[in-house]
Amino acid sequence: MRVRDEAERAASTGGAEGGDAVARRPKRDREATRRRILDAARDLFGEHGYDGVTVRMIAARAEANMALVNRYFGSKAALFGEVLAGESVLREVIAGEPAGLPRRLAEHFVRQIDKRGGTPMSRMLDRSAGQPEVKEILLHHLEDVIVEPLVAQLDGPDARARALLASTIIMGGGPVRRLLGLNDLSAADPAELTDRLTAMFTAALAPHTPAD
Repeated sequence: MRVRDEAERAASTGGAEGGDAVARRPKRDREATRRRILDAARDLFGEHGYDGVTVRMIAARAEANMALVNRYFGSKAALFGEVLAGESVLREVIAGEPAGLPRRLAEHFVRQIDKRGGTPMSRMLDRSAGQPEVKEILLHHLEDVIVEPLVAQLDGPDARARALLASTIIMGGGPVRRLLGLNDLSAADPAELTDRLTAMFTAALAPHTPAD
């Protein structure tokens, strides 16, 4: 770790010696350090939650100079936000033909159930959702990754309300997982779960049709 830190410090300083170090260290090495920091932060946030992790812990896990964490990301909160954005696959799940959206959301939900112990994303959210410092980041994530992409897929009135209703199904798994666990759902037939969830997402996303 010491050798790696000394090289990184040399690369980040000015002067002839620093310039030579920058020339010797290609951009991909700096990107590799950045990637190590992101990976370390993802693992630690998942293990301990936002409040239980320090920048020093992240730097130590990444074998990087602590100053580089702040240089590359600005703050622990900003690093949390970048990890969150990089981990989410929901934007890709939502994209595609609108007609198949309920089924894609249902299949995504079932895939998360099948992952024992949860995903890095679910563990991060479970252990960090109550932290005031990341509230704005989580709200932005919900808007940017789930609500707005859903709204863009919907026609008809009240698109945002329908997107928010579907979002409650997507995000509601977190509290259930924390309080009750998902063993019963894991034991259920995945095809049946997918069919039931498809019906739920279809109802949530469909325009309201007044009864006769």
